[in-house]
Amino acid sequence: MEKRFNDSAKTPELFAPDPNIGVGSMAPVILDREPGALVLARFGFSPPWARKKMHLFNARAEGDYNPANDPLYRGARGILDKPAFRKPIRTQRCLVVADAIIEGPTGEGLSKPWLIYLGQEERPFAMAAIWENWTDPATGLDVTGFAIITAPANDLVRRVGHDRCPVILEKDEEQAWLSTQTPLHDITAMLRSPDSERMNAYPISPEIKKPTSHSIALLQPTGERLRPEYTFEISSHLQRYGMGETRSKEKRNKDNPDQLSLFA
Repeated sequence: MEKRFNDSAKTPELFAPDPNIGVGSMAPVILDREPGALVLARFGFSPPWARKKMHLFNARAEGDYNPANDPLYRGARGILDKPAFRKPIRTQRCLVVADAIIEGPTGEGLSKPWLIYLGQEERPFAMAAIWENWTDPATGLDVTGFAIITAPANDLVRRVGHDRCPVILEKDEEQAWLSTQTPLHDITAMLRSPDSERMNAYPISPEIKKPTSHSIALLQPTGERLRPEYTFEISSHLQRYGMGETRSKEKRNKDNPDQLSLFA
């Protein structure tokens, strides 16, 4: 993560691989207030005026507009007007660092989970998010949490059966997203679903829906990818060997041409 984002982790000993980060978990982020540092923040935030913990974990780019999740929607960005999000989208933006996302069909959720990732080894990548500080009235402790911004699902995520997907930023957009100098219209222009041609997905075990399950084995495919990634060519080769000759001996003879074989 440090190499990919040219940042440093303040507490590297806390950055252990975790294949099952859910709402309420700590996750690696880069905050606009500390653009050179990888830190841990809680997945889901509470507005500062909230009297109790709320765990807002997704922020719709369209807000209350586009209730049908039309992928062709080009209207207003309602996130600018939502009470919990209108300040963070302007002044409290962050990058959420991940290798993949896990999603399931609408209505079935993680009972039928899919692991969705970028092809061409594009990992880790950054999702557009907003953050907020909240003081827990019970403990007096400040908690920094984040919400991932979502857009209507692209074609690949729709094949998984879900109608929303995170906004995954292009590499050349990441610093602009963090900068407080970036005009707001440029920020809202980034709030789009990623190109489905860059993505792929495969099914994984529903064991992932258990918050206590954190084995890397949970990320192994249980079925075929939505898109084939490799082309295989099957061929056969027939070769005659004399008595005492084997392929390994043939290789040794090629490696040592001066060495005579008894059966040559």
